Order: sequence, then C-alpha cells, then structure tokens
Amino acid sequence: MKLKYIKTVLLVVMSAGILTTSTICIDKADAAATQQKPAQQAAQTQAITVSPLTVVNTPKAYLNKTIVMNAKFDKFSTLGLDYKPAFKSSEDYISFLIKREDTSFNIPLPEMKLFLKRSTAEKFIDLKTNDEIKIKGLVFSDALGDAWVDVTELTITKKAPEEKKD
Repeated sequence: MKLKYIKTVLLVVMSAGILTTSTICIDKADAAATQQKPAQQAAQTQAITVSPLTVVNTPKAYLNKTIVMNAKFDKFSTLGLDYKPAFKSSEDYISFLIKREDTSFNIPLPEMKLFLKRSTAEKFIDLKTNDEIKIKGLVFSDALGDAWVDVTELTITKKAPEEKKD
C-alpha cells in the first residue's frame, strides 16, 4: 500500500514539474517570438517593387508584404468595400481601379482591390483617367483569389494630357 502511495505522490510531483517546465518553456518561446517581431516587421516594411499583373497572378506570394507599383489610374470605385472576409468599411475607405498594363485598350484591372483611406483620397480628387501613379501598400488579403491592397502612399508621377474638345 505504501509503495502505491509513494508512486502516486511521485507521479503527481513529476507531473507538476513537467507542467511548470512547460510553462517556463512557453514563456521563453513567447519572449523569443516577441523579440523576432521587430525583425519580421522590418522585413514587411521593406517594399518590393513589382508590376500589378505579377501581384494579380500570384497574390499569395505577396500576402502581408509591402509592395510598390507604377500604374495608370482608371477611376475611383466602391469595388470590394464592405466584403466581410477582407473587410474595409465604405465609411472609412474608397477603392480605386488601375488600368491593365498588358493591353492598349482601355481596360481596368478589377482583380486588384486597392483601398485608400477617404481622408487621403480627398487629396487626390483631381486624379483623372490615365494619370500615372505610384502606389505603395500592404497586400492584406487574397480573398476570392484576388490581391487586396491597403494603399499607404499614393503619388502622381505624371498627369495625363488633357483631351482636346472640338
């Protein structure tokens, strides 16, 4: 009987030791992960220059990465707003379309969802179709197999020529 009691006590003590050691190991692992986060964040903030079609063709490759693209502006839109799996509120954001770069026809690239905060979009109210722009943003989702980009910087690099009216 004493032997059974001793075995049970030893088993409880060893279990407690294992659980305590596990908690300590988990705490150390969490601390190590926290120390690695700044390095991961720095890697994410380093922007990758890429063409819009490359991102559209392989959105998973750019997920959670900051990208820089040159494109031609098409128009402001509401495309993709309030879509729950990749939610951007229509109250806070406006989306916009860019033109396809692989054709000479006037065709937008709706497979790329570009979101701009409304407060920032107000500064670009004079953007016109075919204005050349530089976009910097974070690919935050690949819902529906599309690239969803939170635009952090938008720069007009070249204004489109004015259309002549007869």
